[in-house]
Amino acid sequence: MIIELGHFCLVLALIVAVLQSIVPIWGVRTDNAAAMRFADHAAEVQFLATATAFAVLTYAYVVSDFSVLNVALNSHSAKPMLYKVTGVWANHEGSMLLWVLILTLFSVLIAFYGKGIPVSMRSIVLAVQAMIAVGFLAFILLTSNPFERISNPPLDGQGMNPLLQDPGVAFHPPLLYLGYVGFSTAFSFAIAALVRGQVDPSWARWMRPWVLLAWSGLTAGIALGSWWAYYELGWGGFWFWDPVENASFMPWLLGTALLHSAIVVEKRAALLNWTILLAILTFALSLIGTFLVRSGILSSVHAFANDPERGVFILFLLALAIGGALTLFALRASEIREGGSFATVSRETGLLMNNVLLSACTVTVFVGTLFPLFLDIATGDKITVGAPYFNRTFLPIFAGIVLLAAIGPFLSWKRANMRKLRKDVLVTSLIAAFLGIVLLILFGTPDPVSVFGIAIAIFLGVATLLDIARRAGVGTARWASVPRRLAGLPLSAWGLCLGHLGLAVASAGVEAASLWSIEEIQTVTPGVPVPVGSYEYTLVGVENGMGPNYRTSVATVSVSRNGDEVTTLHPERRWYPVEQKPTTEAGIETRWHGDFYAVLGDPAANGQFVTRFYYNPGVPWMWLGAFLISVSGLVSLADRRLRVGVPTPSRLASPLPQPAE
Repeated sequence: MIIELGHFCLVLALIVAVLQSIVPIWGVRTDNAAAMRFADHAAEVQFLATATAFAVLTYAYVVSDFSVLNVALNSHSAKPMLYKVTGVWANHEGSMLLWVLILTLFSVLIAFYGKGIPVSMRSIVLAVQAMIAVGFLAFILLTSNPFERISNPPLDGQGMNPLLQDPGVAFHPPLLYLGYVGFSTAFSFAIAALVRGQVDPSWARWMRPWVLLAWSGLTAGIALGSWWAYYELGWGGFWFWDPVENASFMPWLLGTALLHSAIVVEKRAALLNWTILLAILTFALSLIGTFLVRSGILSSVHAFANDPERGVFILFLLALAIGGALTLFALRASEIREGGSFATVSRETGLLMNNVLLSACTVTVFVGTLFPLFLDIATGDKITVGAPYFNRTFLPIFAGIVLLAAIGPFLSWKRANMRKLRKDVLVTSLIAAFLGIVLLILFGTPDPVSVFGIAIAIFLGVATLLDIARRAGVGTARWASVPRRLAGLPLSAWGLCLGHLGLAVASAGVEAASLWSIEEIQTVTPGVPVPVGSYEYTLVGVENGMGPNYRTSVATVSVSRNGDEVTTLHPERRWYPVEQKPTTEAGIETRWHGDFYAVLGDPAANGQFVTRFYYNPGVPWMWLGAFLISVSGLVSLADRRLRVGVPTPSRLASPLPQPAE
């Protein structure tokens, strides 16, 4: 009976979503305040219904109710409790339910925390959110019902993909969906602005906190996914330009552009059309990512489903939502009045160039990800687009983005002071050059292109620190007042600092890992050392054991330098008898300068083992940088000024009526 409650709640959520998508729109057109406020209450009911359905599915997994098809296909009674819970969303049906749960969560948060938004704007935003929910709730109920029963339940389930039996799955998908689904708010605010007739600084300020929350979640989700691939797959790397990795990276790139564009709208009432378009396209890429993962057209360790019929349904939703939004944009864009002008050299221009380069990066990744699919459909030819393509196309453009991020804070709004700009760039360049020379002396001189990449990362880091020092009055105010001035800086300024500093640290980490990483693959006899750069890795031995639901072989690898032991690693190979699949657990020891990394392969003849030993410098900096970038959005989100409207509305030619709150 509990399972049927979950199914009933999904049906109830669908009915409420239909009403929520109709009644508030009618209320706006008829100036009926009660009908508009219905959106707030409907959002609450819809969230409660979806949350109850999700709780019911979680209960089915926890108690191993194998009368539920989804549980029977994706769980097992011997699975540890942690993975019974994470297994709820580690499959297609459960992940889609999580998708809708987060969608309704954003809706109820807008209803609760958006009281400062005029009711006519808020009601349309919530109505658009509900329209999206209608599509995905119908998708779940018609094609992906997680509560489908089995007439003759099996004694036990088929288990869960061993690669997903990892603590990272507890956080990676929810955070990824926080970003994917969270960008629906930008889409809804864009549609509401076009329908209601308000595209101005207040609109940008109402929208930006939700975009910040989604962007921070997506940043953390991508970083955790990269970390999971790094230590779980045993490939020794952190990013492989996998199509599903790219599917989450594309909305992040455009979402970053949207955040910067919204700042221009808020500060200068400029780039209005462009910001609306970015909001629509960012969510479009989120829907495309959902389609790619569930259509079966991509083969990836991350893919959830292999069912073209489901993919067609999502493709229909994508065409309906984005096609309708772009049509509305085409009809109303000419009526949007742009705000203030700005000089060629100004912060507005810098942010615009940032947007152009981020968009170019997105197009590059989009083409590299989808071109093989289009070619296969058109000609039947199968090709693979890998790292060489992305390294030659994406990385040079992204280097320009990092360089602009460094120079941007030195630019003034409307018109930059060229003398001051030249001075700031010169001082930053001299400090960055000195630090770069020291770094290259310590770690060696790679090829010239790599030196350029590292120099840009250092330049951004130095520029960011100089900017925050300038804001604190270093060099102009008394030293005794600097701490007080630092403490008085707005949180949005600290968010900017953390974001750019994180980008610098992450970029330096990626460059270091790409340039100085050392890999040795060999078949070794226990006790025989293997040189890995200036270190020696020695396989001491391998012991067999049992885990909760797997058999394991754990190796002991000693790492030494000049005869002195540095650390000991314990790489592991596991065999899951229920799923009949092996997994690899890398042995990793993290130091400030890099990672010692070992992978145990298959046993060979004469007691030997296939092994892969790595020294990966810079990898810890990359994770630290990703953490700083993610936190930067939350720090900016905590700035109360982002939640206070700007009382300078600018309307389209024929705005809809505005009832009082």
